[in-house]
Amino acid sequence: MTDLINDVPTVNDVYKTLLESTKAIPWKIDWATLQFTYIGPQIEELLGWEPASWQTVEDWATRMHPEDRQWVVDYCVSQSQSGIDHEADYRALNKSGDYVWIRDVVHVVRKQNGQVDSLIGFMFDITERKKTEQELFKLQKELEELSFKDGLTGVANRRMFDNVIETEWLKARQNKQPLSLIVIDIDFFKEYNDCYGHLQGDDCLKQVATTLNNVAARSRDFFGRFGGEEFVMLLPETDNNAAWSIAERCRQALFKKQIPHDRSKVSQLLTISLGVSTMIPSINDEHNELIDRADKQLYQAKQKGRNCIQSA
Repeated sequence: MTDLINDVPTVNDVYKTLLESTKAIPWKIDWATLQFTYIGPQIEELLGWEPASWQTVEDWATRMHPEDRQWVVDYCVSQSQSGIDHEADYRALNKSGDYVWIRDVVHVVRKQNGQVDSLIGFMFDITERKKTEQELFKLQKELEELSFKDGLTGVANRRMFDNVIETEWLKARQNKQPLSLIVIDIDFFKEYNDCYGHLQGDDCLKQVATTLNNVAARSRDFFGRFGGEEFVMLLPETDNNAAWSIAERCRQALFKKQIPHDRSKVSQLLTISLGVSTMIPSINDEHNELIDRADKQLYQAKQKGRNCIQSA
């Protein structure tokens, strides 16, 4: 009878068996000494480090990716000191030199007087989940880029322009800097399509887009297709004289392409008309006013015979 009683596992033995049979890796740290008092044997299967090698929190910190170490340690220490349960995702170094994504879920155990006694928690291998998240993020970015890209020419589309002009307008208003807009229209493009066909018309739009996009040299300069045969160039921190010069560079760049246009009424080559507008936004101004002004200047350029620039 005594032998039977001795063979009966204690409650602690049962708990330990359960803990060590899961994929989650249990651990416990004494707060006063910052030493591990326990870590599950599963840690060796996951990371290759023997449980006996996990002595202090320093062992935990040094086996972490350098890019994650500082913020994870600072975050976990501050939360633990405040007695707040928390979790953190980080890359843990395995014995072979690779990294495994870990989610550490931490519970703060307090003494009766309220002081922190120990930390207990579980480590979870979330590598596959992170890979999936990264793939989804990459796919989302690709879809986002496609949604902001003109399908024919490959340059930014009207949707992207609407986002950018709103952002740049706010910056210009805040910094009291000029913001310039160039609206560009291909002269007699309907006649071009009638003469050469829509397939060559599409190719013409691609050539124009590529040529003008190369004129926008600075990182914040924006170029995109506004719709049809119209394009726009948004130039932050650019006054009207500088914007006019860039518009002229656009006109000259396209002229150098020497694209024939037998039905044009102003040239034997493809040409563009450009409207330029510049504003230093005030609190009561709206960015649509900048677009309207540039449109009016474009209309004036067409009225004056096309293949020219009008600015205000």
